Amino acid sequence: MTQQLIRRATENDAALLADLGAKTFSDTFASQNTPEDMAAYLAASFGPELQRAELADPRNIFLIVESDGSAIGYAHLRAGEPPACVSGPGAIELSRLYVSAAFQGSGAGARLMEACLTEARQAGYQTMWLGVWKQNVRAQAFYQRWNFSVVGEHVFQLGADRQMDWLMERSL
Repeated sequence: MTQQLIRRATENDAALLADLGAKTFSDTFASQNTPEDMAAYLAASFGPELQRAELADPRNIFLIVESDGSAIGYAHLRAGEPPACVSGPGAIELSRLYVSAAFQGSGAGARLMEACLTEARQAGYQTMWLGVWKQNVRAQAFYQRWNFSVVGEHVFQLGADRQMDWLMERSL
């Protein structure tokens, strides 16, 4: 049986997060988007220097889930001003939560979510919010199981494609 552990990422994890982020995002969305839009988004969003800058920013928290010492997923919490439709006090964004396809259904996503909620509470936040693509029904169901509810929507730019996300929030 494999053991899954969650740890906070450090600046030494920049290349790992860039690779894992690009792979999990691509695995999740490539079949539903054009290669050009995916390439543009991946180039703009994932790279060791970009992840190194995000890791150095104190408004960001990255958590990595490992199985037998190998990274299989990650989450990104980001502090900042929430959209107007997020009405809960003291809000933090769950910017990303991805698990490698081979480990979906293993409980890794649930472990990551619980760790994110714990991190946010310990940092004094009272509300968590996120954006999820309207076409990603599987992720929506996951977030609903964690008591997130739809409070609005916004545009998510994927390359040249303007996609619509649901904005969801929950109390901590």
